[in-house]
Amino acid sequence: MNILYILVPLALLLGIFFVAAFIWATKKGQFDDLDTPAARIVLDDEICISRNKKKGRKNE
Repeated sequence: MNILYILVPLALLLGIFFVAAFIWATKKGQFDDLDTPAARIVLDDEICISRNKKKGRKNE
């Protein structure tokens, strides 16, 4: 029963820490754009190909 005097405050502090970290990350813009990173791998190839065509190079 004495362990509850340690575990309950520890759990509350840990919970407060994670809520504060989430709020900080939200304010810093961590979750602003969730779609572009997933599509970036596809977009990079298209950008490189279009740049190479404009410069007259073959696809590398």
